[in-house]
Formats: sequence, structure tokens, C-alpha cells
Amino acid sequence: MTRPFDLLVRNARTLFTADGPGGGPAEQLLSPIPRGAVGIQDAHVAWIGAEGDVPRESVAASTRIVDAGDGLVTPGFVDSHTHLVWAGDRSGEFALRCAGADYLSIARAGGGIASTVRAVREASDETLISLALPRLQRLLAQGVTTAEVKSGYGLDAETELRMLRVIDLLGSRQPIRLLRTFLWPHAMPPGSTDREAFLARGQKVLREVARAGLARFADAFVEEGAFGQDELRPFLDEARALGLGLKLHVDQLRAGQGAEYAASLGALSADHLESVGPEGIAALARGRVTAVLIPTATLVLRLLRYAPGRALIDAGVGVAVATNCNPGSAPTENLALAMSLSCLQNGLTPAEVLLGVTRRGGEALGDASLGRLRVGGPADLVVLGAPHLDHLVAHVATSHVQTVVRAGRIVLRSDANARC
Repeated sequence: MTRPFDLLVRNARTLFTADGPGGGPAEQLLSPIPRGAVGIQDAHVAWIGAEGDVPRESVAASTRIVDAGDGLVTPGFVDSHTHLVWAGDRSGEFALRCAGADYLSIARAGGGIASTVRAVREASDETLISLALPRLQRLLAQGVTTAEVKSGYGLDAETELRMLRVIDLLGSRQPIRLLRTFLWPHAMPPGSTDREAFLARGQKVLREVARAGLARFADAFVEEGAFGQDELRPFLDEARALGLGLKLHVDQLRAGQGAEYAASLGALSADHLESVGPEGIAALARGRVTAVLIPTATLVLRLLRYAPGRALIDAGVGVAVATNCNPGSAPTENLALAMSLSCLQNGLTPAEVLLGVTRRGGEALGDASLGRLRVGGPADLVVLGAPHLDHLVAHVATSHVQTVVRAGRIVLRSDANARC
């Protein structure tokens, strides 16, 4: 006898699996099923199809029913770039930007990343956890079921390792799946000027991170005022040799052939890209490197141009969308804002944006099981109180999330946003 579903999600106007065959437009990759339904057993998807085809024997008195209310059902959202563990307050920088200060001038005056580093070093583990948990709850309310989280606010061995362990603890204290990234070359630590010694120490810490399994990825800030390509090469080559995937901050503030650099290293993703040029776009396409767009940071930093999302997609680059949740350049957990901005400023269509926070987000993290609904795959999904994709992004910065299912379990239920 067929075992009954533990959970059945039904009455969707449209179910998007984001598991369509590759190589086509976003609408094909999203693989919409009108009047679709999803059956779940344990933590995995057991059945997907039209509601009229749900196997009768799979629905029993014990099956919990989630009524999608004629809305949309999608894979759980993947936030593929965050810095959500921090202490301190950098809201004063917002006022400085409003008065005309830019990122580099704030950093040179002792603000920016260095300010957060000082606060994180002084904070206890429990303080970092207590500050991060509400941010994660706000991400969950946005439909996020998987998030990448970076270190990079320690910039010494003790604090960087502590940050990675804190992220691991956070993963056990709330529902969102957290994937850790070791970001040693984020900035020079306060009071330090010996760049060569700092990067050499980073390689030693990198080996400890790899031995202890503390991170899945390594990252670096490749930018004027941060780090150059040549000096980073030993650190990134060793990270790759140790089996860590590479995710790089590139071409954000200035054009610097960062995309070409990411492609040459076989990076999983190149993130930011406001200043990427045609050669960099072509290199990402050839190297099958996912571009991660972060329009919230472009907005807050008041940069002159947004990343050329339309050109990236037209060239064949997979494009993800993320929040970049951090204390300075993107102090927000509002993925809905990032989605709307990606249409308004990066040139994506609503279908491409949904793909960017589901399947493409998983690809930016090197995991094809994330951001998709497929039989045998993770039962992570979102029920949205929106009638169609255009409405989802046109109601700017508004979350339409009604229900979030993570690993087959309902972890958030709210009808407050129904039919916004």
C-alpha cells in the first residue's frame, strides 16, 4: 500500500518547480504547472503534478493539508549572499551617504567594515547569536529557506573561526538552512598595514577551516581599497585546492576585470558586478559562473549604475538575486525589495527574478537541489498570496509570503499578507 503524504500543498493557481530543462528562457526553466499540487513525505517531495491527478491513496486522515488559496507555490527562496552575523551600529554612515560621502571615504575615515570588526571582536557568541536571530526571522518571513552566510568581520584567526562556529549554532536554532563562507580578505584589519603578512595568516586559518569543515566556500573582496588580484591568487588557489568553492565580490565600485578573474579561477559565483564590462560578461558566460546581483547595495551606496542584468542574461549567464544583508551597504533583509529592484534597475523580467531567488540561487551555491521542487528533492517551498508573477514584483518591497515549508515542516504561517 502507498504510504500517505505527511503534507499536501494544494489549490495553487500556479505551481513553479524551477526544475525545467536547461537552455531555455526563464519561463521554461520555471516549469509552471497550472492548478499544481505537491505531496511531501518526511523532508522530501514525494509527488508533483496537477491537483486533479493527486493519487487518492496518498491522502489520508493523517495528511496535513495546506491550502494555497489560489496563489502561487514556488521553491523556497535561496539568499545566496549575506553577511548577517554582526554587532555594532553603522546607521550613522547612512546619514553620511545622504550628505554625499561615498564608500571609500567612509572606510578611510575608520568606518565601514573596520567599524564592524571592532564591534564583533568585542561581542560574545551569545550576543552575536541573539542579534542574528531576528534577522533570520525576517528572512524567513520573506520566504527564504536557504541562506549563505559569510564571516569577514573578525579579520583575525580567533574571531573568524568563532564567527563560522556561531553561524553553525545559528543553523541549529532556527529553520533556515545556513551555508558558511570564509571571507578572510574582506578588508585590512584595523591598525594593520602589512598586507602580505595578513594574507599569509589567512592561508593558515584557511587550512584550519578546511580541516574542521567550518565552511563550504571561500570569498574575497576584489576591489580598489580592498584587495588586488595578484596578491589574492595564493589564498584563492589554496582554497580551491582544499575543496572550497569560490564566491567573489568583484566589479562593484570600479571596473577592474573582476569578472574575468572570477572566471579564470572557476568561481561558483561573481557577486555585485555593477561595473562589469562586455569582456567580463563574456568570460562569465564561457566559464558558466553565476552572477549574483545585489541591487539593495547599489541603492544604499548610491552608485551611478546598477549591474547589467539584462546584458548578463542575454549573453547566457545565469543570474541570481540576493539581499547582501549587512550592517553598512545593505542593511536590509527585504528580499522582496531586491526582487523589485532587479526588475526596475537591473532589467530582469519577473520570471527571471523568481528564477534568480530559486534555481539560480542554488547554482550560485553549487547545489542543484536547492531552489527547485523535484521528486526526491528537499521539501522547501513557499506559498505566496499573489495571483501571478507580475504582481509579485510590481507591489514593490512587499512580501506576499503566506506559508513557508522547510524540510517538509511548516515553519511559518501568516495570512496577514494575503492578496496584498
